Amino acid sequence: MTPGPVIDRQVAITDTGLPSQAALAAWVAAALARQPDDPRREVTVRFVDAEESRTLNRTYRGKDKPTNVLSFPFECPPGLTLPLLGDLVICHRVVVDEAQAQDKRLEDHYAHLVVHGTLHLLGHDHLEDDEAESMEQLEREILADFGIADPYAAPDSEGGERHSDTEDR
Repeated sequence: MTPGPVIDRQVAITDTGLPSQAALAAWVAAALARQPDDPRREVTVRFVDAEESRTLNRTYRGKDKPTNVLSFPFECPPGLTLPLLGDLVICHRVVVDEAQAQDKRLEDHYAHLVVHGTLHLLGHDHLEDDEAESMEQLEREILADFGIADPYAAPDSEGGERHSDTEDR
């Protein structure tokens, strides 16, 4: 049996309503289960304010605004084998605002962003349309296991919007 993830939950804000350690572990585990042969199981999830998110987004992505989730895959030095997958940095204020604007449950939106970020740590991307569709489908399947609706479905139509609530494109 594959061991569960190790989550380093870091809280750099005083806000309430953050996901629990157990919820984070469940969401990360569900994404990791899609690549069971990958031995990397350790993920840091850091909850930050808008200013820290903005600084990181500007520094690493050239976008001078806070964003919902940033993924930083761990790059292991040559010759070492470590179980570190990487870091997710989540701006609680942005997540709350998006969930309200999109009429989503906060916990469901958090689940989506943690799954989305973890898939990035595992090497998935959505720069090209075919990559985006593949990644979005994985997200839909994982979230469905938690009883969470398709995060890309438009609220009043059959279709969906590609990455309408994940700003890392």
